[in-house]
Amino acid sequence: MVRTLALVLVLVSLPASAKPPRLALFITVDALSTDLLLRTRPKFKGGFRQLLEGGAFHPYGRYEYAAPRTAAGHATLVTGANPWRHGIIDNRVVDRTTGQPLPAFRDEGHPALEVPLAQAATGDVSPLTLMAETLGDRLRDTTSGRGKVVALSGKGRAAIPLGGRLGQAYWFDETVGKFVTGTWYTKEFPEWLKSFNARGLPASYFSEQWTLLLPRTEYTGEDERPFEGDDAGLGRTFPHPLNGGLEAPGPRSYSALGGSPFSNDLLVQAAKAALVGEALGRDEVPDLLAVSFSGTDRAFHTYGPHSWEMQDTLYRLDRTLAELITAAERAAGGRANLVIVLSADHGGASVPESWASEGVESRRLNMSPLMEPLAQELRARFPQSDVTVVQEELNVYLLGKGLETGKGEGAAARRAAAEWLGRQPGIAVAVARDDLFTVPDVAGMISPLRRGYYAGRSGDVLFVPKPFHVLSTQPVGTNHGVPYSYDQIVPVIFAGKGVKAGTYMNEMPMTDVAPTLSALLELGMPASAEGKPRPEIFSTGRNGAASP
Repeated sequence: MVRTLALVLVLVSLPASAKPPRLALFITVDALSTDLLLRTRPKFKGGFRQLLEGGAFHPYGRYEYAAPRTAAGHATLVTGANPWRHGIIDNRVVDRTTGQPLPAFRDEGHPALEVPLAQAATGDVSPLTLMAETLGDRLRDTTSGRGKVVALSGKGRAAIPLGGRLGQAYWFDETVGKFVTGTWYTKEFPEWLKSFNARGLPASYFSEQWTLLLPRTEYTGEDERPFEGDDAGLGRTFPHPLNGGLEAPGPRSYSALGGSPFSNDLLVQAAKAALVGEALGRDEVPDLLAVSFSGTDRAFHTYGPHSWEMQDTLYRLDRTLAELITAAERAAGGRANLVIVLSADHGGASVPESWASEGVESRRLNMSPLMEPLAQELRARFPQSDVTVVQEELNVYLLGKGLETGKGEGAAARRAAAEWLGRQPGIAVAVARDDLFTVPDVAGMISPLRRGYYAGRSGDVLFVPKPFHVLSTQPVGTNHGVPYSYDQIVPVIFAGKGVKAGTYMNEMPMTDVAPTLSALLELGMPASAEGKPRPEIFSTGRNGAASP
């Protein structure tokens, strides 16, 4: 009640003649936990520093569902809803007819443009499966299509939710080494993208190396640590070659580029081309440019959050962000016409062996070897069902005859599977979908599972590992996607027109991001939004805006 009254007082204080910003810049940094940002903050001199010092900084944004991962995180950021409403439960969903995992944004009817047929319809290509309205969709609808929405990323599963159903989405395809889109959005690339791709910038990195930006004394820890991986031939120590071990540019070298901080530089060049090509921010109708940086996630998964690679990626991104902000200000006709939000789609765990070396009860948890013993247990108890078991992250799917008929045997099998899983080492809780909304909330673990559940897409049994147990099928690197603070807590920064600068220590549900930006743009909230605008960040009038 107090929060609602405060928001009303803020909104009525705004002058009736106030105009919304011409341009909103929505930035996401893949795998940027608050812990990681705060550790690296003293070295920032560019874009991160501008936003932290001139914006409204919430260090403790929290994803409230169980599996914070890229597809779901981006969907939540722009819908203001949890997966139980927007339907994107994870990066992949198991097809119950084949038992195969499929991309979250699959759509065979709208393949990617200018991508080989074998890959064109098999990846993330359209927002067909996104079941909630996005911030961009609301902007397009409110302005009768005059406001433009453009999203770019190194990943389709990031760009697509940011672009929504009514905007545009472009992503870097490593098989062809250029930015592409799907036929949902257009049947032909716009001229600005044709011109940008024709420059061949990805190929220009082929003979380059990823070297340290700062002197070696500026990095904490060691360059090569146990349990680091090797992504696309980058190697484990500096300098990292970007040729992917090839003799000429090709998919593997483009993958090496995607795993390096130079992918972020490439993304900003594409964003600058979009600003000019789409004339974003040029009139009084607000536009939205969304940019999701994916290179940070690749460094995180391969080398871990404490690695030199992750540190260097963030130092370089700090400079890259400054270039992006300057370009956005120029496009909008000055910072007084610009509003910015920066956040992340998820955090991430440390390399489990690093935790274990410090005395933490931590280990890798490979669920794959458990699936066949579970299937055998269920076949013995339910011989008429011929059960097969498929696991995808926190979801376990039971496939077999009679399990989906609604009769008692299916529910009994699911409950038996949950009970069996719950006894296994490393598992904190497991629950059958039949009991998800009625079982007591054991240690607060059930509520996040509920918010992440979408009928028909989520598994038959859902589980949560114990703290510091990292789901991994590999002996190196690390992962994310569990309901603990190291994965759920991310920073949120608002800056620019209409924003009251400061640091706000109250925890912020990530469903509040889209409603808050909606209010800054003077729009209604996305239709399925669960969150609310944050009254503490609003300045008393548009002329009192904080500078980014």
